[in-house]
Amino acid sequence: MEHMDHTEHLEHTETPADMKSKIWHTFWILLGLTIVDIALYFALLSTHSMLKNALFIVLGIVKAWYIVGVFMHMKFERKVLMYMIIVPMIFVVFFIALMLIEGDYTFQLRW
Repeated sequence: MEHMDHTEHLEHTETPADMKSKIWHTFWILLGLTIVDIALYFALLSTHSMLKNALFIVLGIVKAWYIVGVFMHMKFERKVLMYMIIVPMIFVVFFIALMLIEGDYTFQLRW
């Protein structure tokens, strides 16, 4: 029985070529997102709005989500573990959004 479990495990391992292909795939996706991020930054350089801030926060969260899912293997974990990490992060993002709104309100009051 132990021998069968060991051979079953070996059938599911990835070859170095598969891993290299996945790393390059991830690289190109993250590079594309970064190029979009930089292009939007320079396109919206003269505007100052909460929508612009929210856009860059969302793009950063998308990149972070992808990095955590692929490189930290979070998308292969059990759902309970995923939710134990995701739910607190939602509160952190909510807190950051509230601080940005409050900061913008304070900025508007000063000027």
